[in-house]
Amino acid sequence: MTTKEKTAVPVFERDGGEIPILGFGTFQSQGDTCRNAVKTALDIGYRHVDTANMYGNEQDVGQGIKESGVPRDDIFLTSKLRMNHLDPDGVRASCENSLKALNTSYLNLLLIHWPEKSVPLSDTLGALAELKKEGKIRHLGVSNFTADWLKRAIEAVDEPIFCNQIEYHPFLSQDAPINVCRENGIGVTAYSPLARGQVVRDARLQSIGSKYDKSAAQIALRWIIQKPGTIAIPKGTGEEHIRANFDVFDFELEPNDMITIDAIEKDRRLIDPDFAPQWDD
Repeated sequence: MTTKEKTAVPVFERDGGEIPILGFGTFQSQGDTCRNAVKTALDIGYRHVDTANMYGNEQDVGQGIKESGVPRDDIFLTSKLRMNHLDPDGVRASCENSLKALNTSYLNLLLIHWPEKSVPLSDTLGALAELKKEGKIRHLGVSNFTADWLKRAIEAVDEPIFCNQIEYHPFLSQDAPINVCRENGIGVTAYSPLARGQVVRDARLQSIGSKYDKSAAQIALRWIIQKPGTIAIPKGTGEEHIRANFDVFDFELEPNDMITIDAIEKDRRLIDPDFAPQWDD
């Protein structure tokens, strides 16, 4: 597991793949808004785009990629399986549907969106491994997996787990799953890295930002991507916001500022649907 420079954005490496440590999220974005946002992000310099079958926007994302003119092989594209598509036939059908909607012959990464007890992990991950062998996906991974679920996933498949995508921001501790990831060389992808906009109102992050002439949001993103093996996928629609989120590579937080943010109380979980697993304490 190493991080190295590639163009403007450093990358996380695993299993022969490189994922830019800053990506573009598309949750709750659809239609022309989504299409234009993806195109704008790629025009700015993002080369990592995240979507999911559950979002209902894969076709919009694919169109945005097409209109950007950026070569497909220059983009790291992630999608995710619905909870009711985790049996082997469902995995294959869902992947094929995603490929068609995104207008691509392969996904760089396909994730189990949420853990589900009704289907053995070995069945789902085994089906993903088959898709990898066929070249339809380059890597496989998981999302919203607790430390226990992640350990079970590691044991359930011979193929490497590329990453675990989880809610992660300055107001939520995810030490348990992150520690499992780091012990096994697995990437941590932070969704909702700006805590659904709450970071911009935090006086502590604002104060640190004034030191670097950066916003509280930029400080939060920098705090995440400055941690080893950690990736952030903020979402955005307007060009100014999308560009600002990308403007986090011209400075580095000093150790004492990292420690200050580490010390913020971290008990604010924002994503907790009824079907979520039993979270780590």
